[in-house]
Amino acid sequence: MTTTLPDIERALRLLRLSGVRDTLETRVLQAQGSQQPFLETFALILQDELDRRQSRLIERRYQQSGLDERLTLTELDWSFNPKLPRQACFQLHALKFIAAGENGLIVGKPGTGKSHVAKAVAYQAVLHGHKVQYLETDDFFNRYALSAQEQRQARLRAILDCDLLVLDDLFLSRTIPDDAGALLQTLIHQRYKLRRSVVVTSNRVVQDWGAYLGDNTMSTTILDRLMHHCHLLEFNGRSYRLKEAAEALAQRTKEG
Repeated sequence: MTTTLPDIERALRLLRLSGVRDTLETRVLQAQGSQQPFLETFALILQDELDRRQSRLIERRYQQSGLDERLTLTELDWSFNPKLPRQACFQLHALKFIAAGENGLIVGKPGTGKSHVAKAVAYQAVLHGHKVQYLETDDFFNRYALSAQEQRQARLRAILDCDLLVLDDLFLSRTIPDDAGALLQTLIHQRYKLRRSVVVTSNRVVQDWGAYLGDNTMSTTILDRLMHHCHLLEFNGRSYRLKEAAEALAQRTKEG
């Protein structure tokens, strides 16, 4: 019985081998054109399937991460703020701190790139197969406070189980929900015990955290665990957002 290419494609579809199916015809033509040995062709076809599965896994983990941007450190204009701790940022980006169960604390002025760096590190972690949870902290606190108990438990479990947790813009608002301090303490304490990494960004100096939490003892407890094995990065300089706004205004004026 002669087997045709459509017959093979139907079989691949049943076997859910989409990576093989999508590139099979191209691989067959390449093999015929270069008289490629069968094993070499077969190895390439298998690699196509592995690549497709890896790509789909990365995409699924990205969708589950909560990230809304696929940022990289190379996109940041380092020349605009030359005093930023560039080397320390790229050290975090290497992801060795995740394997070591260490944390990152990025503090400094608004608009200096803290969130960009945190998101770039988180996306790099996704690309390397890590489970990531990225949270805009104030929004998370508010949503958590309004959610049902079952939803809270499921959300907390996902946050505790991930390899990297990013708490972005902690204390961006001057007030937080009543139970948010206890929740933050639980997250930091439990992940500390599990040796799982946390990256926190904040415009607020750590000396003021007690005031925002309304509890200096709680603040000390959180910082004690967060900073025990921690990379501390301080961001000072001009605001990228103000720079972009000024450039946009200049462009509109020029066009007008």
